[in-house]
Amino acid sequence: MIDEAFAHAAAAVDAGRIPGAMLGIVTANGTRAVRVAGLAQRVPTPEPLTRDHWFDLASVSKVIATTRFVLQLADDGRIDLDRPLTDAIPDLRQYDVGGAAERRLTFRDCLVHRTFLPAVEPIYTYGDDPARLRAFVLQREWRHGPSVYSDINFILLGIAIERITGAGLDALPPGRGLSWGPPPGPAVATEHCQWRGRVLAGEVHDENCFAMGGRTGHAGLFGTVDGVLDFASGLLDGSGASDAMLAAIRTPVEGHRTAGWEIRFPGWSGGQACSAGTIGHTGFTGTGLWVDFDRGLAWTLLTNRVHPTRHFDSGIFGLRPATGDAVVAAFDAGSRI
Repeated sequence: MIDEAFAHAAAAVDAGRIPGAMLGIVTANGTRAVRVAGLAQRVPTPEPLTRDHWFDLASVSKVIATTRFVLQLADDGRIDLDRPLTDAIPDLRQYDVGGAAERRLTFRDCLVHRTFLPAVEPIYTYGDDPARLRAFVLQREWRHGPSVYSDINFILLGIAIERITGAGLDALPPGRGLSWGPPPGPAVATEHCQWRGRVLAGEVHDENCFAMGGRTGHAGLFGTVDGVLDFASGLLDGSGASDAMLAAIRTPVEGHRTAGWEIRFPGWSGGQACSAGTIGHTGFTGTGLWVDFDRGLAWTLLTNRVHPTRHFDSGIFGLRPATGDAVVAAFDAGSRI
């Protein structure tokens, strides 16, 4: 099964479109398989990719860490998802307490990207002091626009978690095989960063996350393939989330968005063969995780498609759905994992 599903990624590696790729599959009964191809690093020195390598998960951090932490706080009665962020961050836009629209945003609004906030902002260009940049995010009057998938939503949620718990995000252990950077093992290289002047490996790729200390609500988590599969397995068998948390991540709230995740829609990253209730999320560095609850099946495709540069057509946007469709087709055909 996994060899058939991995064929698309292996071909992309052979064609030189991505340096390396790893596909992991796990079923509800705990059976898993992993396939690996290519390089963890091309430059400056080639390094073979292995199952033990740690990937910069990029925005997959949003669901494995931030969404889980927020929903756990709600489960524990420490927040109400439909209350404003100011319950946790009373100083949000504190110089305009009566008129600032940011002060009316709720936890749920941010989880499902139902806000007016921009998709992204080059926060790192305003300085490199993490505390000052957090203050900048909280006091800035953000430009308004239509609801879009926004890193700012999850940066705010990360700050809220820090305020509620009284500690940084790295004080909340994400689980075995998952770590806030730098990771405790060999790291897959991402981009040659023009701003930092070096090939990145073991330090977060996202510039805003790096400038804000390397641990934010939208990025900063590293993981091995088995760490990601362990997390997915906990969703499939219910050991890693309460019934309320599972309902929140599976129930659409705003279009195809649930709390933190996406469900299947035309053209989405997980392909069209999966069940309608499948959830998934991708990361800019070339990572992704999808969970098909109806089939009791999950898969993660991990690549370093931005290495050594993001300014290249890696084919990732076609590779992801092709892989998802191949995983489901092989599973439905009864192929052994």
